[in-house]
Amino acid sequence: MTRQNLSIALTGSGGSGVMTMGSMLLEAAAQAGWYGFMGRSAGPQIRGGEAAAMIRVSSEPIESPDDSFDLVLAIDPGSLDRFVAEIPLRPDSLLISDAEGGRRSSSLPDTPARVVDLPMKKMAKTVNGGRPNMIALGAVARIIGLPDTSLYSILEKTLKSKGPDALESSWTCVREGYAKAADLPAFGGPPINTGSTVERWNITGNEAAGLGAVRGGVRFVAAYPITPATEVLEWLAGALPRVGGVLVQAEDELASMNQVIGASFGGTPSLTATSGPGLALMTEAIGLAVCSEVPVVVLDVMRCGPSTGIATKSEQSDLNIATKGLHGDAPHLVLSPTSVTDCVFTTQWAVHLAESMQTAAIVLSDQSLGQTRAIVNRPADIAFMARRLVPEQFEEQYHRYAVGDSGVSPMAIPGQKGGQYTADGLEHNEAGAPSSLSEDHIAQLEKRQRKITGFDYGEHWAELEGDGETAVITWGSTTGPVREALSRLREQGEDIRLIAPRLLSPERPVEMAAALEGVKKLLVIEQSHSEQFYRYLRSAYDLPAATRVFNRPGPLPFRPNEIIQQLLKWSAAS
Repeated sequence: MTRQNLSIALTGSGGSGVMTMGSMLLEAAAQAGWYGFMGRSAGPQIRGGEAAAMIRVSSEPIESPDDSFDLVLAIDPGSLDRFVAEIPLRPDSLLISDAEGGRRSSSLPDTPARVVDLPMKKMAKTVNGGRPNMIALGAVARIIGLPDTSLYSILEKTLKSKGPDALESSWTCVREGYAKAADLPAFGGPPINTGSTVERWNITGNEAAGLGAVRGGVRFVAAYPITPATEVLEWLAGALPRVGGVLVQAEDELASMNQVIGASFGGTPSLTATSGPGLALMTEAIGLAVCSEVPVVVLDVMRCGPSTGIATKSEQSDLNIATKGLHGDAPHLVLSPTSVTDCVFTTQWAVHLAESMQTAAIVLSDQSLGQTRAIVNRPADIAFMARRLVPEQFEEQYHRYAVGDSGVSPMAIPGQKGGQYTADGLEHNEAGAPSSLSEDHIAQLEKRQRKITGFDYGEHWAELEGDGETAVITWGSTTGPVREALSRLREQGEDIRLIAPRLLSPERPVEMAAALEGVKKLLVIEQSHSEQFYRYLRSAYDLPAATRVFNRPGPLPFRPNEIIQQLLKWSAAS
């Protein structure tokens, strides 16, 4: 049976190669003309823990996991136990396991899926240097309708550094698995479409954010590695030198934030990337950037918290600290991308906004967006580029923090003749001299507030779809499953609005009021335990009287059908 959408999960113990196999499978899907993405899940271990690659392919662009999985392959049967809650199955799902592959799974007796055996480890032993994941790759490719010939070039590219023997043994295993799959139940994936002229990219959200930063003009990055943001730094380490930029691995998050402030003070658009624990350490220095009006961008790839939490899983629980976590009155920008592709646009826009308004911008991505690898249409080229207001000439005394209507005053670059001024974390007068006078404090507070509330953000502040009397408001990575759920409902004749703010701070009361006009029911969907997004909305906006919340913490993602069921139950109850 041919399916337009197909969901596949691959599980194994650490070192079994499921992520490598998943990446190859996704690339083969791209060669077949399919869209798709691969999410990843892992335990807390540094080495040796179980891992899962969760793939969905489609003939159309997709941004969300489906409601359940069609095919699951467990290279090590026991590895499946850790991911049972993350891999929902149906009676017609197919679960391929290796009965002789090691520790038995306690989940197999209770699964509703059809279970079949594939002796991957036994078959791999018959090939010199053979690996079970390559047997599995060939089998899955045949089951979902991918030609085995498309896999050879992918093996060549992936294994070129390992030499011809590794390529030959892997290719032999792939063909063995492909042949063996003739004995297994099969269902075809989307139709093969190799004639498409649409340019597609194979990219992760972390890579996309790095690209957005470079496109936006960032030329200096300082950061300390942290899961799940490290891939941003790995990508930028190779990309920045090609555009004349520099990346520094600092000794910790405090140092990286201060280095970014210093580089930006020197005139270079700068960024750091981190996750929740790192953001907590950076808040004092972010306040320094706000007070001294030095533009910086902080990319926070969120994970489950608090403290070390679950470093390898996704959650939207850094919203509170991002919007309200700085001490004092420190107005700044908070943004969040809505998809893997949107990581390019939102990060690029954040650089533009920070530079234009000379302030700090925090971009809230998360593990789900950041570490998902997706086949997407080529992101559009956007003209946003860092544009900092720099004085062309100076009066007798340079007033760095001159109070004007826009709140943005020209920022001298060190070395400009006549542009000397004091820049630190102390409150100051217009010239930059430290001041404890109430009139200076109030004037500078209002200046810093006015420049971000009065800025024209245009239509980019949110993604808006539909015009029904019921609306769903969400943000970040949960936008994907919400969008798919509402698309399914529209096919049934239900018109439900989608409101997905990309700009979270400062609040946009006029724009939000227009987006909510005519809405009688509002469902808030978020991935946090304490309803952080709902409480933020209640504090900032007038919401309809009939407002409900559908929330849960990570790591389980939202799925389209459960969102549909929430809306249908509410409709039936009213």
